[in-house]
Amino acid sequence: MTGVVRVVVADDQEIVRTGLVMILNAQPGIEVVGEAADGLRLVELALEVRPDVCLVDIRMPGVDGIEATRRLNASAQPPAVVVITTFDLDEYVYAALRAGARGFLLKDAGPALLAQAVHAAAGGDALIAPNVTTRLLRAFAEAAPGTPARQPIEPLTDREEQILLEVARGRTNQEIGADLYISLSTVKTHIASLMGKLGARNRVEVAIWAYETGRVRAAER
Repeated sequence: MTGVVRVVVADDQEIVRTGLVMILNAQPGIEVVGEAADGLRLVELALEVRPDVCLVDIRMPGVDGIEATRRLNASAQPPAVVVITTFDLDEYVYAALRAGARGFLLKDAGPALLAQAVHAAAGGDALIAPNVTTRLLRAFAEAAPGTPARQPIEPLTDREEQILLEVARGRTNQEIGADLYISLSTVKTHIASLMGKLGARNRVEVAIWAYETGRVRAAER
């Protein structure tokens, strides 16, 4: 994606929201185009101003971040959603990812990581806070009730299995390409193939599937 990334920030705590807006507006290539104090206003605002990315708190009054994410993803031109939360084991994070969030950060993430997450989301990538990626996805995959993980419509290739593990560890496309000595376009092609085979809407769902099927195990970091 080229040009300025347009962002809407949604958080019910004004001091937090103001801080996030100030941090984002100070980053190159990012412009905050709206603020919302609850999920309902976020959805309305997103339809009005058509942002590229929505930075969304989970716990908000009325329509919370999970339901807002679901509604945003059901719209005709859904923005990318990055969930931001205080707790790295918040019981709602898994549901938010299932609702279509493209990634999540903790509220103590620094400006550089926040900007990286916004740019990644706008570019169709995803960033999950590196310090909690494996622990959080594993915890929620293991805690998810009942139904067996869906099977791919076609077997995964050896290279797709490699990339699946890298995605599950929270690696960006650039990092995966560098680690596996393949081009960025090749990484994107493999991830698109993975999403198609798994019926996943985004790379976060690809990562969750890796945990649900036991491909990433407790000892792995």
